[in-house]
Amino acid sequence: MKLPVIMLGSGGHAKVLLDILRRLEVDILGVADPAKRQGDSWLDLPVLGGDEVVADYGSEDIALINGLGSLPRDAGTRSRLFETFAERGYRFGHVVDPTCFLAGSVELAAGVQIMAGAIIQAGTHIAENTIVNSGAIVEHDCVIGRHVHVAPGAVLSGGVEIGDRTHVGAGAVVIQGIRVGAGSVIGAGSVVTRDVAVRQIVYPARSQLKNIES
Repeated sequence: MKLPVIMLGSGGHAKVLLDILRRLEVDILGVADPAKRQGDSWLDLPVLGGDEVVADYGSEDIALINGLGSLPRDAGTRSRLFETFAERGYRFGHVVDPTCFLAGSVELAAGVQIMAGAIIQAGTHIAENTIVNSGAIVEHDCVIGRHVHVAPGAVLSGGVEIGDRTHVGAGAVVIQGIRVGAGSVIGAGSVVTRDVAVRQIVYPARSQLKNIES
């Protein structure tokens, strides 16, 4: 990342991104967060102000890092922040942890974030503002849409398609060739063996408990 960056947001996800950026020796100007007071410090970064402070910098002079996390109940906040600044001509940088594996033919669109220990295999395309979180596995030829969150430890087998604004929960498994419709939520620990329509929620199977006979 050749341009200096501004981090948008200062929550838990931003903290992880900051650690990656520092290991990559990226020039970080500071953090923009309306919940913090201008002039304060956050993890030794200056608080520049709220989101409006970005306008003080030319769109050709900086890149932005979307530090907002993505949960099923508020995923729209992260996507709105991205779209607002993208429409104003600002660019969002990739954040790719150096401990992940990224095959040479993988395509990453603007603002994609690949966290520690993730594996992304050949032929995969990941669209704008998507997170592939720690330890997730994305096998060959997957197509992942915009504003998606593939949560820690999730597994997408070969040829899986994930629609825009979908949340794939921690530890979920989507078997090969499955299509998941836009806006869906794949619950943590679910095993998806058939296609999922648009805006569906997939719950994991409940464990059946019984007493162990002596």
